[in-house]
Amino acid sequence: MIRVGLAGIGFMGWIHWLAYQKVASAQVTAIGSRNAQKRTGDWRDIQGNFGPPGEQVDISGLKTYATLEDLLADESIDLVDLCLPPHLHCQAAIAALQAGKHVFVEKPMGLTTDECDQMVAAAAAADRQVLVGHVLPFFPEYAHAREVIASGTYGRLLGGHFKRVISDPSWIEDFYDPARVGGPLVDLHVHDAHLIRMLFGMPQSLVSQGRMRGEVVEFCTTLFRYQDPSLVVTASSGVINQQGRPFTHALEIHLESATLHYDHGGFSDGPETMPLKVLTADDQVLRPDLGDGDPVRAFEVQIGEVVRSLETGEVSTILSGALARDAILLCHKQTESVVRGDSVTV
Repeated sequence: MIRVGLAGIGFMGWIHWLAYQKVASAQVTAIGSRNAQKRTGDWRDIQGNFGPPGEQVDISGLKTYATLEDLLADESIDLVDLCLPPHLHCQAAIAALQAGKHVFVEKPMGLTTDECDQMVAAAAAADRQVLVGHVLPFFPEYAHAREVIASGTYGRLLGGHFKRVISDPSWIEDFYDPARVGGPLVDLHVHDAHLIRMLFGMPQSLVSQGRMRGEVVEFCTTLFRYQDPSLVVTASSGVINQQGRPFTHALEIHLESATLHYDHGGFSDGPETMPLKVLTADDQVLRPDLGDGDPVRAFEVQIGEVVRSLETGEVSTILSGALARDAILLCHKQTESVVRGDSVTV
């Protein structure tokens, strides 16, 4: 049994809590929060853009801590799950690793590549794992795409386009502050940067065209360049200032004898989805059954992968700190390209 200390009881902490309730081999035994109300189990003020709202939680069997230092001093904890604000990820993860804990940290891993490098080095020095909550590959559409690609049924990858766009998140304090949240690329596009790195490897260079807002990219489209010139990979991500479409994401992945297509948008008058389809070379349109699409279930599968990685000692090829570090590097390289108005070497 993996004993978990959950640090940070906001929206993501709540979603992680729900996921742990479905994973038999991991148990939250302690929580950490500066908020006295949260330490009583009153999580009713938690709201998010998916999943159920927070509620009154029975935490009578849990240890509660007001500081991260106190939680890290609990020798019974195997894994610290960090659901803290992004600017605290690096310092908190290193402290947990040095305390002998494994770490599962929400994305983004860190705000800079240097922070990520420090976290990876601290994990190696402590002989512990640092795993990063990139949940996108576990959402049913993306998980099915991974399975199709891995099967080799439709030949090799030829490329793809990935989209992730939100309306201006005016409710997120410091969203455009590179030292606290990181802006649209580090907070939003990092999902697709991670997926691109995982599916296609690290590009040799990239070129981005975009708009800046202060020190961060507000919106851009990027061409990722690989040694193989026939591999065509692009992504568009960022913020628009029309609030009628709070969120959309999409993928189109090209294989030698099939194309995978999926597009989902959340609009102020309701969601619209073009479900995942596999378009085959013999003109079929295959529509795989992906279940009810409950997004919380993806977090359950993700937690299961964390547990598998810790129990086997085989670092997850999806959630590894090294992979998450590369995703952050790709985000910053895109900013560099937009600022320079030219391609940059990765």
